[in-house]
Amino acid sequence: MIGHELREFVDRVMDCRAIDDEDVKFLQRDILVDGALTRDEIDVLVALDRAVPERCEAFGDYLVALVVDFAVWQNRPTGLIDRDKAHWLVTTLSAGEGPTATARRIAFEIVREAERCDEALIGFALSKGMATPPRFCPERVLLAS
Repeated sequence: MIGHELREFVDRVMDCRAIDDEDVKFLQRDILVDGALTRDEIDVLVALDRAVPERCEAFGDYLVALVVDFAVWQNRPTGLIDRDKAHWLVTTLSAGEGPTATARRIAFEIVREAERCDEALIGFALSKGMATPPRFCPERVLLAS
């Protein structure tokens, strides 16, 4: 169950079909002051990432940090992504038409941050098509002479 303030935030953002920097600040400062407290709150924010077509970069960064902190450090057992947490995360992150770029980042960062991680989430994070290829950097291309 989510709180009244978060529900109003979601309704407003869905009406606007956009999340900007001020929305992220409001979410951090006024609604989720102590971070996410429940899986329901995480589920709603991940769904919002999927549903809102225009999102500022700060929202993705905040969502990644929020979910990693909740899943790895706040939710017991601390530092461990057990089978139950892994199943919940895979279900939440892959819902709809598949994971968003932010959902993929969340999966990678959780696997990287956790002390131990169930193979379901590791497999999800490393599944074909999930990994983002390295960016092309022209300055790193060496030409044979």
